[in-house]
Amino acid sequence: MVGAVLLLAGCTGTDSGAPDEKVSPLSEYFIALSGGDLSPEEQEAKYAAEDKQREELMAQCMQDEGFEYVPVPTTSVSFDTGEEWKPDDREFVSQWGYGAVEYPGGDEEPAPEEMTSDPNADYVSSLSESEQTAFYEALYGPTPSEEEMSEDGSYEYDWQTAGCSGWASHEIGGDDPLQSDEFADVMDAINTLYEDTASLPEIAELDRAWSTCMDAAGYPGFATQSDAQNSIYDELNALYEEGASETGLDQAQLDAVHEREVELALADLDCREELDYRETYEKAQFAAEEAFIEDHKAELDAMKAAAEQARS
Repeated sequence: MVGAVLLLAGCTGTDSGAPDEKVSPLSEYFIALSGGDLSPEEQEAKYAAEDKQREELMAQCMQDEGFEYVPVPTTSVSFDTGEEWKPDDREFVSQWGYGAVEYPGGDEEPAPEEMTSDPNADYVSSLSESEQTAFYEALYGPTPSEEEMSEDGSYEYDWQTAGCSGWASHEIGGDDPLQSDEFADVMDAINTLYEDTASLPEIAELDRAWSTCMDAAGYPGFATQSDAQNSIYDELNALYEEGASETGLDQAQLDAVHEREVELALADLDCREELDYRETYEKAQFAAEEAFIEDHKAELDAMKAAAEQARS
């Protein structure tokens, strides 16, 4: 639930990640809740220190479980500022489309010094098959059963059943107040707010105008702007599923999808520019969020204070 809220809170109805994207009123709350108000350098240092501490705790836990475990060295973590992602820039869209098939940096290999080998590989390979299963269950917890898995393959994470990894993460971060029963009602209300965004009168009217524009451009059948982008990902996923048991996709298939992707994304961009889509969408979304904050300010402030206390 929380992950969905954080994702949606950063979106503005069009493609997220643009460098000039405004921060919505609720996003400001969630940035503070997650500690995302730190600079990229501060975030990098913070996560590196936490990763090192987590690995050391995992080694202690695994030893208590009767296994050897060498902490995996911390690798550098970089935080993308979004400067290379320009979904509203015609030159960018002409090259990358939605970034489904090809995207900036997608063909770059990590530098050799950035690639870290697992120091536990030799030890794990020396174990029998049953011992390896026990090792990974101790480290990450048992594999979720079919009953615990949702249709999309996800499941509800519980640190108490996530082995030494879950225990170590909980030792560092403590209980997540966003997952507590205390704030369940306001979190449900936030999810409902974002689920209902598309039905706001201003946005529903905007999507109808955008759909009419796309129909005139030769791309009928899309009710909302996200439908166009998702159609490319759906096509790509279907191809990968078909080719998974064979030799995989050949470049000609990917090139064909990419060509259609760019053409569709450019038509989408034309219609968004014609309608001032981003500005109109943001205005309606931000107004809805401001009204929500006014109605739930006490709960939001309490949740923010609990998150800050958990991090301190």
